[in-house]
Amino acid sequence: MVSNFFLKRKKLRKQSVQSASEEQENFSLQLFSNLDKNLHNLKAMLESPSDLIVREFTIGNTDHRCAIVYIEGLADKMVLNEQIMKNIQIESVESEKKLTVNSVHIVDQFYNKILSVGEVKKVFTLDEVSNSILSGDTALYIDGTDQVLIIGSKGWENRSIEEPSTEVLVRGPREGFIENLRTNTVRIRRYIKDPNLRFKSYKIGRRSKRELVLIYIDGIVNPAIVQEVNRRLASIDLDDAPDTAYIEQWIEDNFLSPFPQVASTERPDKVVQDVLRGKVAILLDGTPFALIAPETFGETLQSPEDYYSRWAVASLIRMLRYLGAFISVFLPALYIALVTYHPGMIPSELAFSIAASREGVPFPAFVEALLMETTMELLREAGIRLPKPIGQTIGIVGGIVIGEAAVAAGIVSPIMVIIVAITAVSSFSLPFYSIGLAFRMLRFTLMGAAALFGLYGMILVYIVINIHLVNLTSIGVPYTTPFAPGFSRDWKDLVLRSPITMLKTRPAYMQTNDQKRIGMKKGRPSS
Repeated sequence: MVSNFFLKRKKLRKQSVQSASEEQENFSLQLFSNLDKNLHNLKAMLESPSDLIVREFTIGNTDHRCAIVYIEGLADKMVLNEQIMKNIQIESVESEKKLTVNSVHIVDQFYNKILSVGEVKKVFTLDEVSNSILSGDTALYIDGTDQVLIIGSKGWENRSIEEPSTEVLVRGPREGFIENLRTNTVRIRRYIKDPNLRFKSYKIGRRSKRELVLIYIDGIVNPAIVQEVNRRLASIDLDDAPDTAYIEQWIEDNFLSPFPQVASTERPDKVVQDVLRGKVAILLDGTPFALIAPETFGETLQSPEDYYSRWAVASLIRMLRYLGAFISVFLPALYIALVTYHPGMIPSELAFSIAASREGVPFPAFVEALLMETTMELLREAGIRLPKPIGQTIGIVGGIVIGEAAVAAGIVSPIMVIIVAITAVSSFSLPFYSIGLAFRMLRFTLMGAAALFGLYGMILVYIVINIHLVNLTSIGVPYTTPFAPGFSRDWKDLVLRSPITMLKTRPAYMQTNDQKRIGMKKGRPSS
C-alpha cells in the first residue's frame, strides 16, 4: 500500500515535469505578426502580474499600432519616456515621409532611425522576450512583424558604494563592490585598461537566470585554468544562486575540506591585483562578494594592505599573522595536553601558579576549555547577528562579565580565561573570515586529541592536517604551493614581503604566459 502511494506520487511528479517542459517549449515558439496575439501570449506566460506595464500607442500620425512592455521598478523611466516613447511618437512624425510603416522592414527602420538607445537587439521567440523583460529591459512590439526589439533600460535602485565592513584597511582604496553587477565590472575596468581584459558571461540558475561574469587577462592567465573554470561553471545546474558562496561550493575541488579553496572578497583592488597575477575572478549579479581562484594556503594569510605598506612593516605584520594563526589553533590544546599529561614540561614556578589557580575547579582542563571556548564562540556569533552597536557591546562586556563570573564561581581558573582571551585576540588578526572558520574547527579537533592522548594526539592531528593540505588542490593548483611543491622564487612574497622593486615576476606556480611583472632597463625597474 505504501509502495503504491509512492509510485502514484512518482507518476504525478513525472507528468507535472513533462507538462512543464511542454509548456516551456510552447513559450519558446516563434513570435506572431499579430500584436494582440503576441501580447496575449506574453500575459498568459507571466499570468498578468500587477507590475507588468503594457503601453499601446500608434506610430507618429499613422494608425500603425505598437506597444512597449516592461516591469515597473526594473526599467528606468527616464529612458522609457525620453529615449523610447518620445522618439517613437515625436521623432517618427518628423521622419514620417522617410518611414514606411507598412513595410516589412519597419523593425530595421526603428533600429536605425528612431531609437536613440545604445543597447538594442532583435529577438524572435517569446522566451527571449520574457527573459529580457524580467531582467529590466523593455520590449517594443510592432504590429505586422514577427520580431521584437529589446531595448536596454535597466534602472533599479542600488546601494551606494561604501568601504567593505569585513575587510577594513588602514591604508588603501575605500570603495567596495555592491550588489549591481555592472557597477562592479566598471570598478574593474577603471583599474585595468588593458584591451586583453576579458569578461565572459554566463546565466546561472534555471529559474533566476542571474548573470555571472568570469574575469581574466588574456595573455597572462594560464589557459588551462580558464578552461577548467569554464568547465566547472558550465556544469552548474541550480534554480538560483543568490550569492557567490553557491558558486564557490560548486566549483571547489574538495567539499570535505575545512580550508577555503576559493578566495572571497568585497574589494575591487584585491580582485585587480590577483587578476594581474594570473588568476581568474568571478562576479555574480546580486552580491558584493567576488571569488578569486586558484587560492593557496599562504595567500589566505595575506592582506591587500601588505602592498600599501613598506616592505619591512608588511613583513613584520605577516609574521605576526602566522604567529596569530598558530596560537588560535594550538594554544588551548597545548594547555590541555601540558596540564593533563605533561606537567613536567612546564617550568616549576609556572606549574605551581597554574596548580594554585586550578585549586577548587571541579572540571578537568578539557571540560574547562570546552566550556570557555564554546561560550566565546556563542558570544562571537551573537555579536555578529545583533545590531552593530549592541553586538560590539555584547562581545566585549559579555566576555568580561561571563569570564569574571565563572572565575568567581570557581567553575574555571583564571589562567583558562587568559588562554581563551589570547586565542580569541589571535584569531581576530586573521585577514579573511573563511580561514578563521577553518582554524576554529581545527582548534576543537586538536583540543579533543590533546584530551585523549596529550602531545602525541596533537602531533598525530597535525600530521593528518599536513597530509590533507599537501593533497588539497584549488582548480588543480596544489594548495600548499610555493611551500610544497617548492618554488623558491615565490618565497620573496610569502611569509616575508620583499621590496616592490624585487617582485619582478608573477607567481611561478601559476605558470602564466607572461611571467614578467616589472620591466627591466639597465638593471633597474623601468616605468
